[in-house]
Amino acid sequence: MRIGIPREIKPLEGRVGLIPAAAHELTRQGHEVLVEQAAGRLSGYDDQAYRDIGARIVPDAAALYGEAELILKVKEPVGPELELLRSDHLLFSYLHLAANPPLLSRLREIGLTAVAFETVEDANGYLPLLAPMSDIAGRLAAQIGATLLLHPAGGKGLLLGGLPAAERGRVVILGGGVVGGSAAEIAAGYGAEVVVFERRRNRLEALRALGGNVTALYPYTDAIEREVARADLLIGAVLIAGERAPRLVSAAMVRTMQPGSVIIDVAVDQGGCIETTRPTTYADPTYMVAGVVHFGVTNMPGAVPKSASQALSAALLPYAQRIARDGWREQPELRRGINLSAGEIVHPALRRSVA
Repeated sequence: MRIGIPREIKPLEGRVGLIPAAAHELTRQGHEVLVEQAAGRLSGYDDQAYRDIGARIVPDAAALYGEAELILKVKEPVGPELELLRSDHLLFSYLHLAANPPLLSRLREIGLTAVAFETVEDANGYLPLLAPMSDIAGRLAAQIGATLLLHPAGGKGLLLGGLPAAERGRVVILGGGVVGGSAAEIAAGYGAEVVVFERRRNRLEALRALGGNVTALYPYTDAIEREVARADLLIGAVLIAGERAPRLVSAAMVRTMQPGSVIIDVAVDQGGCIETTRPTTYADPTYMVAGVVHFGVTNMPGAVPKSASQALSAALLPYAQRIARDGWREQPELRRGINLSAGEIVHPALRRSVA
């Protein structure tokens, strides 16, 4: 199969679909790998590194999309990329279509088949291609949140972990999965008081075991309202695979937060779990609502492209090898990841979201 790895064009997105070592496994198996010029540069991989493993460097996106059968990229196609997609393309990337009706409509018009990384799912409900980026996003949420609490960034001027004679900050996390667990681990390591809301008993136990400064609670509405009002940093980390994120925090609840508090809604790419959330980019990442700093960047792991590309490639390679072979639709995990087939919506959660 001819596999195309384009250069990402989303603002300040430096990740690449496959690093050279992973792409090499595909060329070893007889696949032709096309890489757009400079696609790996921001992740630390120059064109020569791809040439060395047998990939072919093409000069621009038009050349790549023109030849490739499988388009393997990180973020959803935007702008001019949409004009290059054809009905015979197989698109394999993060898509988050439930929260992006215009993109969904455009891909349906093109009539292609699209498999979303975030909906590839194993028999136990685990999302293997979302997990590494969720891990990064959770860690970054705590790190960025600590920075945004600084006065020059618009925050209340609070050191998240506190220090002798000064109060600790309070971090409230909605969701205790991979994102929430990673955010809780980093925030607890800083020394903050951490409250995580989660429904599953086994996750509540694991989160509480992170340390004496971590409290794990069931997400009763009254409890969420109480803790949001007390939060210095509020992190949204809720996910229902393939669907829009449920709204757990209303605008009225945000207005109960102290001025200079910070909200980071990692669920923003699925529509956000906080009513006042809207998508932003790293070029202009924050905005204010009711005196509260909001961070809504939809490609958070793009800030660490080297680490993120390495982690994504390790998770992605086995699925790239399968999808490049005949009969890939018989693979249960990939079959569950299909969002569109020849332009028709086939993923059940996506159908529910657009009904």
